Amino acid sequence: MTVPTIASFTSEVFAIEVDGHVATLWLDRPEKRNAMGPAFWDDLPVAMAAIGGDPSVRAVVIAARGPHFSVGLDLVSMAGIGGAPETADGSRPSIAGRAWHARAEITRLQASVTAVADCPVPVIAAVHGWCIGGGVDLIAACDIRLASADAQFSVRETKIAIVADVGSLQRLPAIIGKGHVAELAFTGKDITADRAAAIGLLNHVSTDADAVLADARAMAAEIAANSPLAVQGTKAVLAACEDRTVAEGLDYVATWNSAFLASDDLAEAMAAFMEKRPASFTGR
Repeated sequence: MTVPTIASFTSEVFAIEVDGHVATLWLDRPEKRNAMGPAFWDDLPVAMAAIGGDPSVRAVVIAARGPHFSVGLDLVSMAGIGGAPETADGSRPSIAGRAWHARAEITRLQASVTAVADCPVPVIAAVHGWCIGGGVDLIAACDIRLASADAQFSVRETKIAIVADVGSLQRLPAIIGKGHVAELAFTGKDITADRAAAIGLLNHVSTDADAVLADARAMAAEIAANSPLAVQGTKAVLAACEDRTVAEGLDYVATWNSAFLASDDLAEAMAAFMEKRPASFTGR
């Protein structure tokens, strides 16, 4: 994949804005309620690579245009995901061939969402309206989740005879716990923003769509004001420690800091403290 710059990135379903050190990635298919069709899955990892590769970006907000964050997979345009192209001689592929093709497509969609989790800078979801199925997969890959009071969430796949396969079942247990994941995934029920906050899916509930975007951008700006080396290092250490014991995690962060403590940002932090002024970090 050739990685574009933010300035050169183009998409029919996404748009990127940058204000200072904060990028906003817009889901920009409002006429389809930001349903996730082929362009979504193709362009999401490209957008995240452009954002993550820009040294001026220190935090990202993912938001949506239109009345809803996302109604999930575009069932019409993605209807052929489980099929397979004809073989070279025009015959029908075998059961194994069809399964191989379906698995390859599923892992490709998984990789698209994983690109959000792998972004080196913190990613904040700003949700309003419906967040269904693939929308939940997407926000589960973010570091922080905010929503408006009207937001509703649903791990909807069992209602359409699918096992959720793009990250919700893998990421949500660490966010909301196994029992809540089981309830949401088995029933496919809708839950309100208040319920989502109560079980830990959301950090905060804002009054409306405008407010949640403002709150997310304010939080992103607060993050961006800190040392980018330290923030990105913190994200990397948190990710590395997910599958480690406490002792292993402590050993990992000791090694990390032995390499990164001697930064210009640390010297600037000390000088700013002594001079009683805000620090101005450069990421060096």
